Amino acid sequence: MQLKDKVAVITGGDSGIGLASARLFLNEGANVVVMSNNADTLRAAHDLLGARVVTIEADVTDAHALVDAFAEVGRQFGHIDVLLASAGVVSPTPLEGTSSELVERILRINVAGSFYTVQAALPYLRSGSSVILIGSVVATMGVGGFGIYAASKAGISGMARALASELTPKGIRVNTLVPGPTRTPIWNTIAQTEAQLQELEESLVRTIPIGRLNDAEEVAQAALFLASNYSSSMQAAEMLIDGGASRAPQGAPAYRP
Repeated sequence: MQLKDKVAVITGGDSGIGLASARLFLNEGANVVVMSNNADTLRAAHDLLGARVVTIEADVTDAHALVDAFAEVGRQFGHIDVLLASAGVVSPTPLEGTSSELVERILRINVAGSFYTVQAALPYLRSGSSVILIGSVVATMGVGGFGIYAASKAGISGMARALASELTPKGIRVNTLVPGPTRTPIWNTIAQTEAQLQELEESLVRTIPIGRLNDAEEVAQAALFLASNYSSSMQAAEMLIDGGASRAPQGAPAYRP
C-alpha cells in the first residue's frame, strides 16, 4: 500500500477528482479526511466511502473556519502527510456580461481558498509531507470566454512554485496536478441539461488527441503518485494529464452562450 498509515486531507473531497482521490487513498491505506462546505454532498461522500473516512464541514474561503477544521484534524491524528487542495469552481466569464461578483467568487474559491487551505494546514504538515494543488490546462490554452477561470488556474501554478520555495526548508513538497477536461460534476455549472452536457463534451473531445475526456479515477492515480514516496524527488513540478490537449494543434473551443 502506497499510503499505509499516512494522514491525507482532501478539500473538495465530496465530488469529482477529490472524491475519486479519497476513495483511492483509502484503498492505499491512508487515513483520509474530506472537507467540504456542502453538508449534503459531504454526507453522501461519507456514505459512499464508509466509516473509515472522517468528514469535516468547512468553507475554503473562510480562513478562520479552516483553522478550526485543521485543528480538529490535529486533535484526531496529530499531523498531516498529504494535503490535496481540490476544492474549486468553473464558470464562463465572457468580457461582456460577467459580473464583478462572479469574478470575485471564482478567484476567492480557486486562488484564495487554496492559499488559505495550505496556510491552515501548515502547523500539521511534517517533514516529508506532500502538498498537491489542482491546476488546469485552461490556464495556458486560451479558451475564449473563460478568462477568469484561466487566470485562477495560472495563479495556482505560480502559487505552487512560490510555496515550494518557502516550504522546501521544512521538507514539504508542493506540486501541481494539471488535468485536462475531466468528466466530473463540475461541468454541471455550465451545462444545464443532458443535451448541453453532451454538446460540451463533444466540443472538448475534438481538442484532445486521444479522443476522450479524462476519468476522475485516472486523475486520482496521478494524485496518488504525487502523494506517495515514489514522487519524493518532485518539487515545484506540474504533472500534466490531458490526453495531449495542451499540445494539440487543433486549438481550444470558445465558450458560446
